[in-house]
Amino acid sequence: MGDIGARTGKFLRKWKLTPEDVDMEVVVGKFLDEMEKGLTGETSSLHMIPTYVDDKVTIQPGESVIVLDAGGTNFRTCVVTFGANMEPTITDFQKTGMPGVKTEVSASEFFSVLADDVERIIDRSDRIGFCYSYAASIFPDHDGRTIVFSKEIKAPEVIGMPIGASLLAELARRGHDVSRKRVSVINDTVATLLATKAEARSSHASGFIGFILGTGTNTAYIEDNSRITKLSNLEAGSQIINVESGGFNFSLGEMDRKFFATTKDPDSYHFEKLISGAYLGAFSHQVILQAIEEGIFSRGFADRFVRIAPLTTTTMSNYLEEPFNAAYALVHVVGDNDDDAFALWRIIDSLIARAAKLTAVNLSATIMKASPGKDPRRPVVINADGTTFYKTENLKRYTDFYLHSFLTERQGISTAMVRIEDSPVIGAAIAGLSL
Repeated sequence: MGDIGARTGKFLRKWKLTPEDVDMEVVVGKFLDEMEKGLTGETSSLHMIPTYVDDKVTIQPGESVIVLDAGGTNFRTCVVTFGANMEPTITDFQKTGMPGVKTEVSASEFFSVLADDVERIIDRSDRIGFCYSYAASIFPDHDGRTIVFSKEIKAPEVIGMPIGASLLAELARRGHDVSRKRVSVINDTVATLLATKAEARSSHASGFIGFILGTGTNTAYIEDNSRITKLSNLEAGSQIINVESGGFNFSLGEMDRKFFATTKDPDSYHFEKLISGAYLGAFSHQVILQAIEEGIFSRGFADRFVRIAPLTTTTMSNYLEEPFNAAYALVHVVGDNDDDAFALWRIIDSLIARAAKLTAVNLSATIMKASPGKDPRRPVVINADGTTFYKTENLKRYTDFYLHSFLTERQGISTAMVRIEDSPVIGAAIAGLSL
């Protein structure tokens, strides 16, 4: 494997596709600079959106709240009720597709599709927690306005419209009395942070982080109001900040920029396009095509590869999981050529390792910005959610390694990663009950 290993390594280094190309100290510094600019109102690729929600919500057992969850591709509706010990009960759950995924929709079509699912439970509560997985400015009344759609949603008319008020207006048009209804719009990552209130292990934490790496990616943390200088007249206290970390303007090399040019919005959400599930597979497809062009793979591999469907994050991960499973498309493409098999494994593993190190950059910067203590008995609790993070082969394992190496060993900050089931739903319910 010596020759193919050397050639593959040279190819990866040429295009800056290895984790070694990520200098964590440098990139974390850039990330922190962008966070600070976002808090002060300077031009920044990180929106640093104030939410007007803190983590000190008091939950009254037995109260019900309507929960809406607009995710990357799905729209979920349900009713959540908390018991005496903070245990949530989810009922009337329904999942349908998000409008604007397949074809562009107008604003009226967008809110009409959402209302189709909401009106069946609209009389169950006057409080609605709306987990909205897209960048949105949040206002003191807890409504929000879409800034930009990521995850390839196509609904340009919705940008700038009040999300909660527009949905209630559509329900009123259909004859429902919404005069007493109140909607709290929060990002899914903010909801993920809030869900830690239902986690017993959080009682001695020095800080909390909400983190999602699925179709897209984002982080949330708690910031002191005195540091959010782009807002005036804030009372003393703190609130959750939606970082919108997928928007971090960053690339490592020309291969990244070539890939950005193939996406719907080539000038935005660069960081998300380097690590998230909606893009990792497509990016690996581009990299493999480049490797074919540069003679890394055999002619047989090249002929078979161009005939398969574009790679998804799942198909690239499957090859690392079971590189001898003939049922997997990439195993079939490799055939019995060991050099091709080795080069393919090395390329995919390197892309995942690089994504993991960048994920650790995101988490490290956010945790350092939160200024937690350094008592290892009181770690920062990271509630991590997202199929990509947990299901992509080696991604979480590599992230844990880079996070520990940089944050714990070099910065003296301990972390504890938890996975709270149904976090977006539980967190949105808590936000709704805060109204």
